[in-house]
Amino acid sequence: MAQQLGGQPIIILKQGTTESRGQEAQNNNIAAAKAVAAAVRSTLGPKGMDKMLIDGIGDITITNDGVTILKEMDIEHPAAKMMVEIAKTQDAEVGDGTTSSVIIGGELLKNAEGLLAQSVHPTVIAEGYQMASAKSLEILDKIAITVKPTDTGILKKIAETALTGKNAEVEKEHLCDIIVKAVISVIDAEGKADLAHINVEKKVGGSVDDSILVKGMAIDKERAHPEMPKSVKNAKILLLNAPLEFKKTEVNATIKISTVGQAQAFLESEQHMVEAMVDKVIKSGANVLFCQKGIDDVAQHYLAKANILAIRRVKKSDCENLSRATGGNIVNSVDAITAKDLGTAGLVEERKVSGGEMIFVSECRNPKAVSIIVKGGTEHSVDELERAIHDALMVVSVVVEGKKVVAGGGAPEIELALRLREYAQTIGGRAQLAIETFASSMEVIPRALAENAGLDAIDMLVDLRAAHEAGKKTYGVNCDTGKPADMIKLGVVEPLRVKTQAISSAAEVAVMILRIDDIIAAQKSAGPAGGGMPPGMMG
Repeated sequence: MAQQLGGQPIIILKQGTTESRGQEAQNNNIAAAKAVAAAVRSTLGPKGMDKMLIDGIGDITITNDGVTILKEMDIEHPAAKMMVEIAKTQDAEVGDGTTSSVIIGGELLKNAEGLLAQSVHPTVIAEGYQMASAKSLEILDKIAITVKPTDTGILKKIAETALTGKNAEVEKEHLCDIIVKAVISVIDAEGKADLAHINVEKKVGGSVDDSILVKGMAIDKERAHPEMPKSVKNAKILLLNAPLEFKKTEVNATIKISTVGQAQAFLESEQHMVEAMVDKVIKSGANVLFCQKGIDDVAQHYLAKANILAIRRVKKSDCENLSRATGGNIVNSVDAITAKDLGTAGLVEERKVSGGEMIFVSECRNPKAVSIIVKGGTEHSVDELERAIHDALMVVSVVVEGKKVVAGGGAPEIELALRLREYAQTIGGRAQLAIETFASSMEVIPRALAENAGLDAIDMLVDLRAAHEAGKKTYGVNCDTGKPADMIKLGVVEPLRVKTQAISSAAEVAVMILRIDDIIAAQKSAGPAGGGMPPGMMG
């Protein structure tokens, strides 16, 4: 970037900085965004394929989850990174629809290229896209169906739609049942379900249908001492956030011992202090103890003698969930223990699960925290199962909160395309072109669903448009028969929020990328090993 002034070039940017401007910059960014969308496109839908990702240290991930694929891919290009952000936001907000949001974003940019080629100004396209995005949310709200959070039938269908196409579909019935029960258990007074209260533990061994829901907590720990009881019925549970061990002095003190008797007395007084602490636990009437801190050997001995099942160094989050499951309070000091703070559970026991010990706190009266134990034959399948279950838990909790669902299978996108084309004609001007382009971009979802199922995408789109023009708003792609079908009847439903979030974030990113007309990249600084690029050799 040198300006000529009286025959003297003035250098503004540092040597090694590269710049691309105008159309070149836009094409560069759009190409990167399209590449990201293409990377996940084949994973969409019930017949989507999986990706195998191998990272720098040779770890393998096999997944169908859009956001996981994009996180694992080492993406360099700044515009491509923005596309990955859409997926991350989608995952954090609603848990599912990560692939859809990225594909829509990519398609919006791809179609914008055609408009740019017809010399429509980027700000006109951006304005049209923003209008279309706002209108889409209105249209979706109108076609959404309201559901009651108590309607477990619909909730199961929603979980099922989220699991379909992932490796979890083999045991869909069983898993959907677990997922819906788990979410319903943790709904609070305001009608929200916080997934932090559902503890998902994964164990390799057995098969998917060995996965279970524990009405209470399953904690990956074992009892502190082998002499302690393995199972306790009608448990009275103490949750303690204080160590059961001899307190060391705060200041550095030297104790001079001159006779044998003094040494003995000193050791005994240490023991008495610990014994007094354990006594307070016993007096409260507790027969199970979960301690966030340490329990020393002497204390373990006394607790085992008193027939108390104790677990030490329990995670803070586990302790909080135990409190919700058993109704007990977390006590922060040994002196403050009272019988009122104890929680209850029908059974606390140590069980062997896939070769490791776990503590199960089950048969709780009204647990506001539950656990799901996910099992599968290999580590990779358990990891993918956990990702699928996370998506399904998220969508069910989103419906419980938002209470609105739409049909799946590309039905809402086809309906949007139709309605947006009608809307574009009322707008006129150049923005009309952008809105029509936005409408066409919506059709990428049913098209990708059809392609991934090995169907003819063009025939499918023609049939779907005809069905929607005839007023069949819930008709989408039936990947099994290859014909349009009523998605609601087939039980393919998704939360409204999954769709609105995907469309609004895809439109935002597309607009942001379109408005960039200049890319100025500084030279990469040399890494610690001096591995920088020579000037002018920007990647």
